[in-house]
Amino acid sequence: MSIDRRDMDEGVRKDANRLLARAAAAIPRADRRLMVAIDDFFLPEEARLDDRTRSALAAAIAGMTGAVEAALRQHAARLLAARGEPELATALVADREPVLDRLVSAGLMRDTDIMRELIGRVRADVLGEALPVQAPDEPDRPSLLARLAQSADSVISSSAMAMLSAESRRRSAPPGEAQGWSDLPAELHHRLVWWVAAALRERHSEDAGDNVAVLDRALAEASLRQVGAHDEGDRVEAAAIRLAGAIDAHADELATLLVEALADRRLPLFVALIAHALGLDYGEAREIMLDPAGDQLWPVLRALELDRTSIARIGLALTEADPRRDLEAFADRLDAIAELPSANARVALAPLLLHPDYRAAMRSLARGGGA
Repeated sequence: MSIDRRDMDEGVRKDANRLLARAAAAIPRADRRLMVAIDDFFLPEEARLDDRTRSALAAAIAGMTGAVEAALRQHAARLLAARGEPELATALVADREPVLDRLVSAGLMRDTDIMRELIGRVRADVLGEALPVQAPDEPDRPSLLARLAQSADSVISSSAMAMLSAESRRRSAPPGEAQGWSDLPAELHHRLVWWVAAALRERHSEDAGDNVAVLDRALAEASLRQVGAHDEGDRVEAAAIRLAGAIDAHADELATLLVEALADRRLPLFVALIAHALGLDYGEAREIMLDPAGDQLWPVLRALELDRTSIARIGLALTEADPRRDLEAFADRLDAIAELPSANARVALAPLLLHPDYRAAMRSLARGGGA
């Protein structure tokens, strides 16, 4: 009886110690929550994510990491089973708790490059879905992308078909699909794959016991397989850039193409046409387009020699789709925008057109202070 009593007392003491440890950990957690709430309260309105964008971003992150995780689990489990580790293979695929929370708690999902890409893409998707449906000037005329897919120029037609396929694939991709398709640029996809592999290793190292090296090899081989199979050219954005390059629109064609792209709610093509015309990276052109103030977009459109009517139609479409944009303010500025000489606009945009690495280096130098 005394042994039982001692065992019970020891168990109670352990529980009490755990409670005290949790209580101690709750103090800094409460402080962190307060600081986050304060930061959130003082965020400028234009920097906030609206509820729809926040929800779409959460879904995109969960689906992206879930896709990579499912693929790594399945292939690594096959390798483990083939190497005489069936129990470890079973543990790897039977665990249904996603590793996303671990990536978040480690701060990895705060990666600037990944979040810039995802936030930009989600915001563009939300904006694209909200663009007004405009009746075509000629009701029997096919949409812009459909016409391009039927072009007599085989390069244009194949590029348009590739963009249609990429759009369909993105819309139909289920969260956590087994192919591990993260829909990220290659460098960011590789980064995510290795993060997920490390989190899986951490999760299942106890299951592996003395055979953790076997688990490491299986996860590394599965990761290399995913890295090698990823083709960033399958992304909607990459397909849109290829199509814009195939079209290679002249100045007198560009205005019509941009207006039609928005009227067809093909926002990636709209961005790609601007990016190609100016020699910008797609992501940079997307950021210019997403800025609700339009401080760079309007000079960009004048640098591309768009006329007042085309700029008005583009501004109206974007304003109707984005509640952050001020229609009256745009209307008040329209005359000044239209009268801006194209040559002056190009001079003003010259720093934007420098090589991205060069501009990044100059920003880093400026942050470091003067000599």
